[in-house]
Amino acid sequence: MTDKIIVYVTTGKISEAKKIARAVVEKRLAACVNVIPKITSVYRWKDELETSEELLLVIKTRRARFDDLRKCIESLHSYEVPEVIATPIVEGSANYLNWIEQSVPE
Repeated sequence: MTDKIIVYVTTGKISEAKKIARAVVEKRLAACVNVIPKITSVYRWKDELETSEELLLVIKTRRARFDDLRKCIESLHSYEVPEVIATPIVEGSANYLNWIEQSVPE
């Protein structure tokens, strides 16, 4: 197990996705953000079944920075309840994991 994580965030607009991606990398809260367009999300919201076209942000960072990252995302996000969830990176290329570590100070 490493101390690195992947954080998933969905947005409804490309402009918002890019704004969040740039902000978290500029603030060194993330090493990299992939913006994946055109995903379909099906979910329950306010007791209604919804289907939306969204974008997915895949954010690589360190576990120790999650709270600061979450706060930054929530401050920039337009959703009332934005998705900000993390999963551990169990293993990975040593060079890539070291790059994340160098890019995101604790």
